[in-house]
Amino acid sequence: MERLLLITLFATVWFYEPARAEETAPRPNIVLIMADDLGFSDLGCYGGEIQTPNLDRMASEGMQFTQFYNCAVCVTTRAALLTGLHPRRRNNRLLHSDMTTLAEVLRAAGYRTSLTGKWHLGATAPNRPTDRGFDEYYGVASGCCNFFDPSRPDPVFYNGGKRRPFLHNETTISEFPDDYYTTDAFTDHAVQQIQKFRADDVPHFVHVCYTAPHFPLHAKPQDIARYHGKYDDGYFRLREKRFQRQVELGLLAAEWKLSKQDHRLGDFRYDYDITPWTEVEDLAREKRRMEVYAAMVDSMDQGIGRILKAIDESTEAENTLVMFLSDNGGCASFPGYSDEKQNAGRLAYNKELPGGVDTYAFVAPGWGWAQCTPFRRYKVWTYEGGISTPMIARWPKTIAAGSRTQQVGHVVDFMPTLLELSGGKYPNSRREESIPPAEGHSLVPIFNGQTRKGHEYLCWYLYGNRAVRHGRWKLVWGATAHKWELFDVQADRTETTDIASQHPERVSKLKSAWLDWARQTGVPLQGFAL
Repeated sequence: MERLLLITLFATVWFYEPARAEETAPRPNIVLIMADDLGFSDLGCYGGEIQTPNLDRMASEGMQFTQFYNCAVCVTTRAALLTGLHPRRRNNRLLHSDMTTLAEVLRAAGYRTSLTGKWHLGATAPNRPTDRGFDEYYGVASGCCNFFDPSRPDPVFYNGGKRRPFLHNETTISEFPDDYYTTDAFTDHAVQQIQKFRADDVPHFVHVCYTAPHFPLHAKPQDIARYHGKYDDGYFRLREKRFQRQVELGLLAAEWKLSKQDHRLGDFRYDYDITPWTEVEDLAREKRRMEVYAAMVDSMDQGIGRILKAIDESTEAENTLVMFLSDNGGCASFPGYSDEKQNAGRLAYNKELPGGVDTYAFVAPGWGWAQCTPFRRYKVWTYEGGISTPMIARWPKTIAAGSRTQQVGHVVDFMPTLLELSGGKYPNSRREESIPPAEGHSLVPIFNGQTRKGHEYLCWYLYGNRAVRHGRWKLVWGATAHKWELFDVQADRTETTDIASQHPERVSKLKSAWLDWARQTGVPLQGFAL
């Protein structure tokens, strides 16, 4: 009888031990880093020539995604990432009272939360970061400010000379030291939060939103010097070099073609012609744009290196998930491009070469397009150049070092992913208002090296641009093309060959799926050619 009892007891302990071990396993700390206007090919591990050793190391120690999507522009991406919902456009806002945020659900699950850098979803109550679940906030609450002196207003030719609100929690900051630089200050704050939370011995969610390399083009002289002369061959040659490296790295299928230039077809305000390199009038200024941009990316990578060091110095490094991505593709914005008065104001303001505190320059169309190599178009477009982002995840305890996945992901996937990891629950309501169900799918199976069931359809809308992806098929409406184009993104992800005329039934099916999504998410369809 005693032997039988011992056998029974042993079997019971053996059977329940795995479940008990899983229940008591520490939940991971989570650090989610996002760049602003960074192109798909800007990092070394994605084919770029910019020095990004820390992000490259993250990729070698973690997982690199080749098909991860954002929402084409900063504010839509931030809303979707934080809520787990595709953008809902109501009353000129994207974050609403009937939505919860990552910070709110993680704090409810016992996590401490902080946000550093760009917010862009409301600078006043009730939509400041500290109103929406973040215990601590430091950064620019709207858009992107002067990197050296955030107290300065934007120039009149851009944003009407308004000042960007800069907050520490609910307090406005209006004075900054002489040696200030936002990228460094954001890194300082993020590192301080990681160290503080670690000292308090609590699981934490640290969200770091750099404004680099968003305009204005501001960088420290020593960082710019590293790139002097690196871009003398111009943006067309840069695309060719990056494309070749991407093929060598295995990021692209060898049969894909490098996308060609789209020419301006109408009055769409984000449609720019790209000047042939031999016709550029001010070569010194044009080359300087990309030199400063590269320096901004380089500086951000240095900051990420400091964040990784703070994590690696802790005893919890093995169980800290660090993720990195960009909010949209490279930016080709060039205010004043077609407005004579605005253009005159821009030229009068920028008498110096880009880079210093007294300048306000943009990277412009040629470089913005090159940053999205090998894809078509750039920020605000729903071609791959506008919506594709580098995405790296490092979690030593779980993710195999040096792994790469072609599984498709989207920023709405962060909500279910972090809920699964934290043990948190997605609420049915917030302050007695019903909340729409989260629309993403957890990335945890991918982190574990498994194949997950992904999205049946992924849809986009921005400024009239539209797209829907279903498996290997992608349907795109370009605001200047004024027609639906169909691409087989498995054979042609660079979207060089429109095959819509060959598959009219598939076009109809995908268009119908996009319309269903558009109605569900409140896309304004009046006046659309459908």
